[in-house]
Amino acid sequence: MINSYAGLDDTEVATAAARAGADVVHGMYGQRLARIDKGAGDFATAADVGAEKAILGVIRAARPDDAVLGEEGGHQGTSGAVRQWLVDPLCGTLNYTAGTMVVAVNVALRDGAAAVADPFGGDVYFTDGQSARVRHDGADAPLTPTSASGLVDVNLDPPFPSSPGFRAVELLGHPGFVERFRPRVVSTTLALAWVAAGKRAAYVTDGGDLSGSVHFAAGIALCRAAGCVVTGIDGGPLGPTGRGLVVAADAETHRLLMSLIRNPVPKDQCHHSVG
Repeated sequence: MINSYAGLDDTEVATAAARAGADVVHGMYGQRLARIDKGAGDFATAADVGAEKAILGVIRAARPDDAVLGEEGGHQGTSGAVRQWLVDPLCGTLNYTAGTMVVAVNVALRDGAAAVADPFGGDVYFTDGQSARVRHDGADAPLTPTSASGLVDVNLDPPFPSSPGFRAVELLGHPGFVERFRPRVVSTTLALAWVAAGKRAAYVTDGGDLSGSVHFAAGIALCRAAGCVVTGIDGGPLGPTGRGLVVAADAETHRLLMSLIRNPVPKDQCHHSVG
């Protein structure tokens, strides 16, 4: 049998793998899927498992000596492999099971190529680590971040390791935030690809070290290659000592967000009306 993935470069592998996972996610949409309990309120479905299987099929065919860290299957592949792929086959499982078509499929080679696929919009965002592009209907275009929309996605999903010093929900009611930005809560890392593409001005989430996370690695790689400003919620670099993630389309948007994060207002002064 001819290996159709032989000879692909890493970017093409990431893109093909993400697309394969997205096809499964799209094809199983609307079916009644049993939930696979993962504890602490988290769960997977047959769509998560099937998408990861499709992604692994591409990676194994193209890069049989590489290791994989999958959201559902954990560590797989050659022990001691130099290269590792990070796979989140369905980011936004809760959205998906609720019938909301805002989900992503994330595939990233650690410190290398990455791709984020939108199963329902049809876009595949990808990077070779140097530049970032989007493929739609077979045509590629460069990703160009801009803060013009003023839309900022703020992830409200737990855990909240930086609380009480930083609470994402309080940022939404900060007078300075609602004066300058308009909040959105997408609850999937597709929002990171949207920052890189100019569809969002910024993205904010709490958390620990997200640089090697299967959920965030592909989106972070896209944003960096597109020229976004990428830091932790403390303004420092991502890494073992980092906390959370702030990705902004430009330096001024990042500066404004960091000022709001560092200078929270008393709860009784927060404005709770948002647009």
